[in-house]
Amino acid sequence: MMQPWIVNWFGGRSACWRAALTAGALAVALLVPVHDARAAEPDADAKAVAAVTAHAVPGFWDPRRRPERPDLSRLTVIRFLTETDYPPFNFTGPDGNPAGFNVDLARALCEEIKVTCTVQMRRFETLLDALAGNRGDAIIASLAVTPQTRAKVDFTDPYYRAPGRFVARKDAVMPEIRPEYLEGKKVGAIAGSAHEAYLKAMFTDAELHSYPNDEALRGALKRGEVDFIFGDAISLAFWINGTDSENCCAFSGGPFTESRYFGEGVGIAVRKGNDLLRQSLNWALFRLWEKGRYTDLWLRYFSVSPF
Repeated sequence: MMQPWIVNWFGGRSACWRAALTAGALAVALLVPVHDARAAEPDADAKAVAAVTAHAVPGFWDPRRRPERPDLSRLTVIRFLTETDYPPFNFTGPDGNPAGFNVDLARALCEEIKVTCTVQMRRFETLLDALAGNRGDAIIASLAVTPQTRAKVDFTDPYYRAPGRFVARKDAVMPEIRPEYLEGKKVGAIAGSAHEAYLKAMFTDAELHSYPNDEALRGALKRGEVDFIFGDAISLAFWINGTDSENCCAFSGGPFTESRYFGEGVGIAVRKGNDLLRQSLNWALFRLWEKGRYTDLWLRYFSVSPF
């Protein structure tokens, strides 16, 4: 069972270059814009910000809303549950131990809380039952926040999300995408996906072409059968930077993050009513973001920004 609305992929890592950013640029990079297809055209300042955020890092923490520090002394251990094979978020490292973005984030959270931390890898479809059966305390496994999952567990604040983005061949990249800009253009999407539904609702004047899978969709763009494709930005970022794309293509415009279509994001799940752990993790997530450690971690795993 694969996670809702998230596409599985394999991606490389890059050296962290946060030190190269000025404090001001870093602050801008953490402000991920939420795009609405009907929004007004940005002014020159907004376009300048877009240039700075070429490697933007998702940020969901408002510095004006600092969470209160809970009584961390009541926590003695956090037993994290994660998935076995979902790189780059979760995978088995060369030493046989759990590795990946989610695993490193879990360990950083435990360091911040100053509590013993364990990470157990399980098949994704068993995670919720394992949490309910007290075989772990928290799930950090790219679990999407949905009405269905909210009925079973409580979630922390989201720590990332997978926006939708357009991709074009490099000779046809557009700095901004609006519905009127794609009138009469051929746009591809995966049949039955949220991205296809979004195009049908918001880009009604585009010529929609549906494809059965990612390989067919991306091949159509490479061959010039469509002008743009629209899909999961994180998997597209790895494709753009990988060998399969043959350096053909690049993102056009910015990310689209409407929760109705692309979900509420990804959070850490805890058992219903475990407010102490949920609040402690929220406090630690904010602290990691405030210190720049979340940014370091994101840039270590995502060399091409989906945002």
